[in-house]
Amino acid sequence: MRAATVDLMKAAYGRFALGAYNVSSMEQVHGLFRGAARSSAPILVQFSRVMRSYADPAMLEAMLRAAESIHPSVVFGVHLDHGDEESCDHAIESGDYSSVMIDASHHPFEENIAITRRVVEKAHSRQIAVEAELGLLHGIEDDMSVSAQDAILTDPGQAEEFVQRTGCDSLAIAIGTSHGAYKFSGKQGLHFDRLTEIQQRLPGFPLVLHGASAVPKGEVERINAAGGALDASASGVSSEELSRAISHGVTKVNIGTDGRLIWTRVHREFFQKNPKEFDFMQPGKVYIEEFARFVAAKSEILKASGEAQRMTECAN
Repeated sequence: MRAATVDLMKAAYGRFALGAYNVSSMEQVHGLFRGAARSSAPILVQFSRVMRSYADPAMLEAMLRAAESIHPSVVFGVHLDHGDEESCDHAIESGDYSSVMIDASHHPFEENIAITRRVVEKAHSRQIAVEAELGLLHGIEDDMSVSAQDAILTDPGQAEEFVQRTGCDSLAIAIGTSHGAYKFSGKQGLHFDRLTEIQQRLPGFPLVLHGASAVPKGEVERINAAGGALDASASGVSSEELSRAISHGVTKVNIGTDGRLIWTRVHREFFQKNPKEFDFMQPGKVYIEEFARFVAAKSEILKASGEAQRMTECAN
């Protein structure tokens, strides 16, 4: 069952976080919906510009319609991840999305506001929610100076002004994470002091955590044992940090890297053990189930398990 992203976030704020999963293949969509159905957790299905270019928007939407038919109990929204103004316009016009993200964070503050405001006006005219981003999503090193860290992390005062002037519905903030498998170094982790101040300035407003995959050490080790060459120091966001972030206003948690790591591990191990095999459906079946287990387990961590059933009951 499709739901409006803004309604999902209202239901989640302060209680649980929506897992927002980047998917681009049939196997990922099958696994995501199977895991969400098992855990009865509401989810956001995310497609980025790169994914839309790879699979084609029409194919992605067709897969979602099929998944919705196969798993009618799953409550989900559809989100454009890291869109520019052109891709946001296309997603809004398509009518297939319940929310879009305009990422103009690489522009100066005033230009970011102007671009975001234009997207908000178009999206809200179609009852579509808008996520924006403020700050730079770069990993912070142990030896970085305080001034260098401040230049990367989201400024709380700017966050308050940005939300007021743009009218966006949620805000992706930079509090120490980065995209990919190498999020933290040494003893680094989420900057909860910054998160707390942002929440105090924006009480009740949904905050979004990008680059929130866990990057389990066991997955990296198994990939390398099967012929991979990932950096063994790769690390991500811990379950404890995610749980704490939820109580500080983080309502949406983006997860992409973990799904790719599981895919890589499953396929490397399968073909290493079966060098004569060339049937891609065999490891595909394994991946669907492994990803489903991951989604169900992540739903527990995000405190979202059972929430879809409760939302459905309330709606009825």
